[in-house]
Amino acid sequence: MKSYLRYFLIVFGILMVAAGIAALFDSSLKTPPTIALSEVVSKINASGVKEIDVKGDDIQIIAANGDISSAKKETGISAFETLANLGADKTKLSAVKIQVQDPSGFEAFLADVLPTVLPFLFIALIFWYMFRQAQKGSGQAMSFGKSKAQLADSSGGGRKPVTFSDVAGLIEAKAEVAEVVEFLKDPQKFHKLGARIPRGVLLVGAPGTGKTLLARAVANEAHVPFYYVSGSEFVEMFVGVGANRVRDTFELAKKTSPSIIFIDEIDAVGRHRGAGLGGGHDEREQTLNQILVEMDGFDTNNAVIVMGATNRPDILDPALLRPGRFDRRVILDEPSLKDREAILKIHALDKPLAKDVNLTPVAERTVGFSGAELANLLNEAAILAARADQTEITQLNILEAIEKVILGPERRSHIMSKKEKEITAYHEAGHALVAYSLPNSDPVHKVSIVSRGRGLGYTMKVPSEDKYLKSKPEFESELTMLLAGYAAEKLIFKQTTTGASNDLKVASELARRMITQYGMSDALGPVSFHEKDDLIFLGKDLSSAKSYSETIAYQIDTEIKKFVSKGLTSAKKILSLHIDKLNLIAQELIKKETLEQKEFYALVR
Repeated sequence: MKSYLRYFLIVFGILMVAAGIAALFDSSLKTPPTIALSEVVSKINASGVKEIDVKGDDIQIIAANGDISSAKKETGISAFETLANLGADKTKLSAVKIQVQDPSGFEAFLADVLPTVLPFLFIALIFWYMFRQAQKGSGQAMSFGKSKAQLADSSGGGRKPVTFSDVAGLIEAKAEVAEVVEFLKDPQKFHKLGARIPRGVLLVGAPGTGKTLLARAVANEAHVPFYYVSGSEFVEMFVGVGANRVRDTFELAKKTSPSIIFIDEIDAVGRHRGAGLGGGHDEREQTLNQILVEMDGFDTNNAVIVMGATNRPDILDPALLRPGRFDRRVILDEPSLKDREAILKIHALDKPLAKDVNLTPVAERTVGFSGAELANLLNEAAILAARADQTEITQLNILEAIEKVILGPERRSHIMSKKEKEITAYHEAGHALVAYSLPNSDPVHKVSIVSRGRGLGYTMKVPSEDKYLKSKPEFESELTMLLAGYAAEKLIFKQTTTGASNDLKVASELARRMITQYGMSDALGPVSFHEKDDLIFLGKDLSSAKSYSETIAYQIDTEIKKFVSKGLTSAKKILSLHIDKLNLIAQELIKKETLEQKEFYALVR
C-alpha cells in the first residue's frame, strides 16, 4: 500500500510541475477581462483603441486610457480582416498598432504535444512499475532458499558489548564455552596434544537462565564471525527449502572460517524423527537430516563450530546428540543465592538505587527466579518508583516488585465484606501459624489479606538457604501448611469456602508426586509410576500411556487421600492447641491488613 501511494505521489508531482511550467511561460499571470468582438469594433470606431496584440486566436486590446482586455477571433482569419468584416472603420483600424506574436516553441509544445504525450508517459510508468515488481518477485523466489543467518555485530550496535564478565554466575558453563573461544584463538594448543574441539555445543537450561546471553558473550569474546539464526527460520511449508537454507548457512560459515553458527531454539528443527506426522518427506525431518550431514557427515569441517540452545533436550533426536555432532552439553541451572545477588547488581548498574538498598534480602526472597526474571524484577521496581514520582529506587519498591511479580498487582479496589475479610484473615493466619509451628517449614516473611492477582490474601514463606534436595518430612510439612487455611475455616466457622480451592489443588498434586515420582509411600514402595509420553507432536502430548494397572491406580488414589488427610489432621491439631494465637493473628490482620516478618513473630512469640 505504501509503495502504491509513493508512485501515485510521483505522478501527481510530475503533473503539477508541468502545470507550473505552463503557467510560468504564460504571457500574463493576470487574466484580463474578455469582451465581444463587436465591442472591440465599437472602441476602434470611437478611436478608443491604442494597440492590438495578436497571439494565435487570442487578441489583447490596449485602450487609449491604458485598460487591457481580451477577445477571441476566428481561427484561420487575420485579426485585421475579422475586425473589418464586422464593420470596423478601415482608416481608424489602420491607425491602430497591430502586433502579431507567434507562440514560443516551448509553449507550443506544452499546448499541442504535452496533452498527447502525458497519457503515454503515465501508461509507460505503470508498466515499468509492474515489471519492477515482477523482477523483485523473481528475485525473492531465487533467494527463497538462501540462509537467514545474520552476522553478529561485535561492536554491540551502539550498546556496550556483552562479555563473560557481564554474565553473572554460570561459572561452569562459562568455563565450557570459554574453551571453544580459546580453541578458535589458539587451535595449536589443542592440536599438539591430539585434542579435537567439540564440533557442537548445546546450551540446555530453563527459559530465562541466560542461554542466548551466554552465546552473545561468546560472539564478542571469540573475535571470529558469529552467525546466529533461529531454528524456526529453517522450516517452510515447501519441502526442501529448510535443507537448502542449512546448506547455505554452512557454506557461508565455511567461507569465513573459523566461525561459529548459533541456532537458537534448535528443538524447532531437531525434534525426534518419526515422532510427527508427514512421513519421510516431512520438511522438518529433511532439515534435520541436512544439519546432521553438515555437522558430521562424509565431508566434515573442524573450522565451523555449531552452538545450539534449547529448554527441551528430551525431545531432540539422538543422532543430533551423539559425539561428533553436539558432543558437549552445557547445563545452565537456575542461579543460586550468590549468583542472584550478582545478577541483581549487574542489572542495577543503570538504575539509580537509594543508598540504603540492600540486594541480599532481595536475593533471599527470589528463590527459583531466573536471570530474566531478576532483570524484570528490577524493571518493575523502577516502574513503581517512577509511578510515585521518585528520583531513586528504594528498598520498599524492590520488595513490593517481588510480590507483584510472584502474586500480581495489589487490588485495593477489590473491597471485601466484613464477613469475607474475617474469613480471609483466619485463613491466612492458619497458614502462617502452622508454618511457624512446623520444624521443617520455611520461615514466614509476610502475611497479608490485601488482594493480589486472583487471591484474596497470601502468606509469603522464603527458604533460609538454597535447597537441592527435599525430604519426606519437609513435604509433609508443606502439605500440612497448605491445608491449614482449610482447617482454620473449618475450626472457626464450622464450614469451608471456595477460598481453599487452590490450596487443595496444590496439595493433591504434591501428594501425587510424592507417591508416583519420589517413592515416598510405604504401601507402594520405591517404585516410579510416572506416566510416560508415547507420542510427541508439535511440542504437545497427543497421547500418554499409564505404566501401571488399574489396581495400582486405585492404590495411588487411596494413598493420595491418606497423605492429604494426615496433613489436614496435623493442621487441625496445631490450630486447636494454639487457638489463642490464631485469634490474635487474625484480629491483627483485620486491623492492619498486612503483617511483616517482625510483627508476625512478635505476635506468635
